[in-house]
Amino acid sequence: MRKTLFTITYLLIFTIFGVQCTFFEREIKKENFWENPVSFDLDEIVKRGYIRAVVDNSSTSYYIYRGRRMGYEFEMLRNLASSLGVRLHLIVKSDINEAFYLLNRGKADIIAMNLEVTEERKQYAAFTEPLGQMGTVLVQKNRNSRVTDFKDLDNKIIHIRKDAVYKAQLCALQKEQGISLAIIEEKGDSEYFVNKVVKNEIDFTVVDRVVGLVNATYYEDLDVSLEVSPKSDVAWAVRTNALDLQSTINDWLAQKNKTGYINMLYAKYFQNSKNSYFRSNSPFSSVGGNNISPFDGLIQKGAESLGWDWRLLASLVYKESRFDTTATSYAGAVGLLQLMPVTLERFGVEDPHDPLQSLMGGVNYLRYLDKFWRERIPETNERIKVILASYNIGHGHVEDAWKLAIKYGKNPQNWESIAHFLKLKSDPEYYKDPVVNLGFAKGHLAVNYVDDIMILYDSYRVLIEP
Repeated sequence: MRKTLFTITYLLIFTIFGVQCTFFEREIKKENFWENPVSFDLDEIVKRGYIRAVVDNSSTSYYIYRGRRMGYEFEMLRNLASSLGVRLHLIVKSDINEAFYLLNRGKADIIAMNLEVTEERKQYAAFTEPLGQMGTVLVQKNRNSRVTDFKDLDNKIIHIRKDAVYKAQLCALQKEQGISLAIIEEKGDSEYFVNKVVKNEIDFTVVDRVVGLVNATYYEDLDVSLEVSPKSDVAWAVRTNALDLQSTINDWLAQKNKTGYINMLYAKYFQNSKNSYFRSNSPFSSVGGNNISPFDGLIQKGAESLGWDWRLLASLVYKESRFDTTATSYAGAVGLLQLMPVTLERFGVEDPHDPLQSLMGGVNYLRYLDKFWRERIPETNERIKVILASYNIGHGHVEDAWKLAIKYGKNPQNWESIAHFLKLKSDPEYYKDPVVNLGFAKGHLAVNYVDDIMILYDSYRVLIEP
């Protein structure tokens, strides 16, 4: 009876999913978003001040560990952005088709997902020089019934990532071996499917060989010995009309290959399996858990009293102290939120190394700043950025920038206007203006400080549940 039920179930699934070997092609051709891509090349990116890249959330690509952003693609992209003199904004997606859409619509500038370079994909984007080569493997449990020959996959169900190259590979394998496969495509990154195999929710999936090997070091009962496709070139994608960006990335890759930087990063994330396992399975990893730090409970309590998303407050704490209760700055600021002695005394912090006292002292200071700016900047999101700048450089300097915005006819309730004049507070024409009370300030550092926190907060929002 059970066997009959399985057979019926299989036939039903096969009827729905098993003849989908042209599904990706059909779906993409329904929407011509790859034609006439947005014209936005390197000069415009540099002028804008940041570059946007699509990445995966995985233990090899991009993840959060103890509040810190990590990953092979992340570190590569951060280095590239630094060489271009721009900031890095990341977009986390698992849907490859959506990544191509964002790229060609100008919502992203790079797809950094180690895409296999195929003739079909060259319709949708231009590719950089190869970053390396990757094959693909079948992932299954290491048990007596494991598949050791492709013929044994006949009438089996394989779950794979939607819009990846794996489906085309399996369809070719099906034709070559004369077998019937039910291929089920779902949204999710590779490690999502590996975890489903680990939990016995599915029997088989296909992933990049290097991802399979890394996960096999985490889970001893995984088998990744059966190679679905041999190694082929993988690269990043840019818009077909972003030729300057493509050329610049290629030059950067050539230089980084010469210095050994790329090999060093590859070893860090793909060959040092013990460290990768520890980071990925830590409760303070966005891959292995949903915690940012050991102080999440305290941060949530403080954020509640502020009316903030706790992940925003966590971003501030990370920026200030890296969650180190013993951190002390050169200027004498101490504790989780790096309060100066005069601020500690003002807000009743007796032991700055006590995480609760330190955090709540900083929260009380933030509440004071919120009260100071509330009437002047009613909109919460704009006010939060002004509060963060005030926390960094002092609300007096930010108030000077606010006054300059009013004087020059800009919107004083808009952070961008205030940030513009805050950066100008190192220019005598502005810091000697009669409306300015506190004079010279390195305001650009405070603006960068706010940007850093908001970028980190964006990552926490995507990778850590509320």
